Amino acid sequence: MKKIHFSLAVVMAVLSLFATACGSSDGKEDTAAKKAKTAQNSADLPNYRYVDLDSVLSKYNLAKDYNEEMIRMQTNMESAAKRHESKIQNFASSMQNKMQNNGYLSEASYKQDQQTIASMQNEAQRNMASLQSSYETAAIQAQKSVIDSITAFIKDYNKKRGYDAIFQKASTLYINPALDITDEVVEGLNARYNKVKK
Repeated sequence: MKKIHFSLAVVMAVLSLFATACGSSDGKEDTAAKKAKTAQNSADLPNYRYVDLDSVLSKYNLAKDYNEEMIRMQTNMESAAKRHESKIQNFASSMQNKMQNNGYLSEASYKQDQQTIASMQNEAQRNMASLQSSYETAAIQAQKSVIDSITAFIKDYNKKRGYDAIFQKASTLYINPALDITDEVVEGLNARYNKVKK
């Protein structure tokens, strides 16, 4: 009888170890167990961490605000292009109608309209080039502001943590997920940005 109890205990222990190693049936580890495991192993982790920059950029309010501004500028450019195109097409249509209805009394008046449409096309090109240049300048400035803000935050953040290095996840082929500080960095960045914004 003792042998049976011992065997059952061994089988139960093996099943328990297997279940722990495999996690729950859906492949997700219990959050409390994960936190406990992270806390237990934090002393064993190397003294560096990583940040997923793509996640930071998608969640950082400053980056989101700049992204919205860029979308607005792009929409304005598209609207301006449509306005120019419509204006030029309307003028070209009126020229066509004039030609078909013998509306041009002289070659000089026809040439005048040709010059007008050429002038409209040149103005549209200049205007679109100016808008494109403004957009590119704003995009470069926005990118610089966001990266400078993240870099400055990481330096301040690390003064308290004292890590030897903080990497970008994209620069690694594999890195232990326990070293991920992305959410903590996003939270800190947004707290600082929202405080300044108020």
